[in-house]
Amino acid sequence: MTTFALQAAPDTADAWLDLARQAEQIGFEALYVADHPGSTVAPFVALAAAAAVTSRIRLGSYVVNAGIREPILIAGDVATLDVVSGGRAILGLGAGHTPAEWAAVGKVRPGVRARVDHCIAVAEQTRRMLDGEGMEKPRPVQDRVPLLIGGGNTRLLGWAAEHADIIGLGGLGRTLDDGHSHEVRWHTDQVDAQVELAGGTPTEALVQLVEVTDDAGAVYAKWAEDTATPAEDLAAAPFMLVGTIEEIAAKIKAVESRWGITRFAVRRPALDLVSALLSRH
Repeated sequence: MTTFALQAAPDTADAWLDLARQAEQIGFEALYVADHPGSTVAPFVALAAAAAVTSRIRLGSYVVNAGIREPILIAGDVATLDVVSGGRAILGLGAGHTPAEWAAVGKVRPGVRARVDHCIAVAEQTRRMLDGEGMEKPRPVQDRVPLLIGGGNTRLLGWAAEHADIIGLGGLGRTLDDGHSHEVRWHTDQVDAQVELAGGTPTEALVQLVEVTDDAGAVYAKWAEDTATPAEDLAAAPFMLVGTIEEIAAKIKAVESRWGITRFAVRRPALDLVSALLSRH
């Protein structure tokens, strides 16, 4: 069964609470908040507010920058969210990539391998604390808070395949010179390789573009030029949902057939699309 998560952030209190209620009513499986200190909201504060006005939807970070946060503080935030939501928390972790976030805490961003090694260490320590080692309170409601690892690094994906409950793929590669944007890895063989590394762990695609249109070909052609990726690869990749409702529904089935991906994380512009897709079942 195809499921959807919504990644969003609050602008105002009323709008955020309304969005959380709407997402739950539409049928989203989870509500995620990103973590980019200095340029986004504090994820666990926003998620706790959403917990107060919902009862079913799961709530998680997508994803905490493990490079600049201490495991004891991550574990405390996640466990508290699990308590106030009645057992609906998801722990989302990533290695981080934006240099400004390290600079803000007085550090220099390490190289890729060091960031990945540190992310794995933080994930392991945070998991132990959530399981009761070194953190007496708060205790999560869930016996095991699901762990989502977001990223595309080969070593990180290999570790996540053995230890994570969900792997989040965004189809993103090397960080560009702006320190935040990325190259894309949307060639079909690149998606094949990432899914193979996931090793059967439930995998969620972070959709980078959603556009309902009668001319999907034109959209894919433009993005093919912008990303140096063949249009036919973009039309197959799980990171773009473009076309009519029927075409997008067919693409989702094709993605499941080829890669086994049945989970999609989308952003606010996809609300109406997801509502339409879920109403078809």
